[in-house]
Amino acid sequence: GTQALLEAARDGWGAGAAERGCRFHHVSTDEVYGSLDPGEAAFTEASPYAPSSPYAASKAAADHLARAFGRTYGLPYTISNCSNNYGPYQFPEKLLPLCVLNILEGRPLPIYGDGLQIRDWLHVADHCRAIDLILQASPAGETWNVGGAAQEPNIAVVGAMCDVLDEAFAAQPQLKKRFARSPPAQGGCARTLITHVRDRPGHDRRYAVDARKIRERLGFVASMSLSAGLREMVHWYLEHESWWRAVVSGEYREWYARQYEP
Repeated sequence: GTQALLEAARDGWGAGAAERGCRFHHVSTDEVYGSLDPGEAAFTEASPYAPSSPYAASKAAADHLARAFGRTYGLPYTISNCSNNYGPYQFPEKLLPLCVLNILEGRPLPIYGDGLQIRDWLHVADHCRAIDLILQASPAGETWNVGGAAQEPNIAVVGAMCDVLDEAFAAQPQLKKRFARSPPAQGGCARTLITHVRDRPGHDRRYAVDARKIRERLGFVASMSLSAGLREMVHWYLEHESWWRAVVSGEYREWYARQYEP
């Protein structure tokens, strides 16, 4: 996919693309660097690549393709390696929206292994702002780590989301009728739904990026705290039930069964 887009940009822009203000921005992931141990220094843009999953390997390959097109054809490119995104419109295959919808429907909250895998959480609005800064201010050929400065274990983030939903049900009694199967609708706590499932093969223990470069050179700092972002996300899904009801189709349920059910 990335190669096809790079070829289209090269062929469509032709010579002098950089002079005309063209830019190919490739959004990548912190997973290309591999896994960190607790307490180990965060990855910088100079860290060697060590992807440990097929997905991460494909993203690493896409990074290298972008650089190769830049060197071989003079294609003006930039790359951003971002940490875990969350926020409105996120498809419910991802951990946080999956947890919101499962709580509302009274379904188990599947946590891989012990749940102590650490991720750096970045709100999607902050990520978009970082990309805009890169497009506006970065020279071509640069790579930027983009992080949210919010490293937390998965189990802690899921627990915090449970607490936000408990508070929402207490503050909005009408939710109890809309989502009658949810534990907080029945006087219980959402945390009771947390269920540990077999860990994913090759599941990396910790991701963390050192985002000093983008902070010092472009002035980017994530503005949304994790607690505020989780609260915003929960209320967005509560207010957009028609959107996620349409998304949760039969095809999605088949995917869910393959991933989480014994």
